[in-house]
Amino acid sequence: MSLITCRNLILGYEDGPIGSELNFTVNKGDYLCIIGENGSGKTTLMKTLLGLLKPYGGEVLFGDGLKQEKIGYLPQQTLVQKDFPASVREVVLSGRISHLGKHFFYQKKDREEAERQMARLQIKNLENHSYRSLSGGQQQRVLLARALCATDDLLVLDEPVTGLDANITKIMYETIRQLHKEGMTIIMISHDIHAALKYATHILSFEDTHFFGTKDQYLQYRQKKGGSF
Repeated sequence: MSLITCRNLILGYEDGPIGSELNFTVNKGDYLCIIGENGSGKTTLMKTLLGLLKPYGGEVLFGDGLKQEKIGYLPQQTLVQKDFPASVREVVLSGRISHLGKHFFYQKKDREEAERQMARLQIKNLENHSYRSLSGGQQQRVLLARALCATDDLLVLDEPVTGLDANITKIMYETIRQLHKEGMTIIMISHDIHAALKYATHILSFEDTHFFGTKDQYLQYRQKKGGSF
């Protein structure tokens, strides 16, 4: 059973729809890259999957035990967020908010999960540092640890390497690939078509027309159109 199924999904806001209908599925273990120009609807789709926006039409269905509020999300950072005055540990622990239920305070299991994810991403030595004092690459690892605290199933990443230098970008991509190899399902928005084709199992394209399929199917689709990379 798929984690996410989008049927005749129309994205949009109160003032009208964006683009045409979308039909695609995300199964457990997929690595889906969403590609396309700015303003084509990629981030709108992501916000719709997360429940931050309502579909203009069609439906988004969740299966295989996935709950919308338990999706891990790494958004694009704003300048204000980069200057957030909190410790690394506090930022990572905030990923457990959706697990609090009727509790008002973090439980032992929440603190243990934050510790586990910091160790997993090799930022345990930074836990008492101010988030605002970190480099861009370190901040992204902190936000990734925060997203992992929210989920066992699905990570949604919005341009996770924006603003990072080439070396840190490579490390970030390899970190995400390792998480995928460990069983995490990934949905990632990316302007980097070469990275998408290197790491993804599936492509959802917002180019001239919507395309959804495996990486190999996408390559065949581009060849038929005479496109180059």
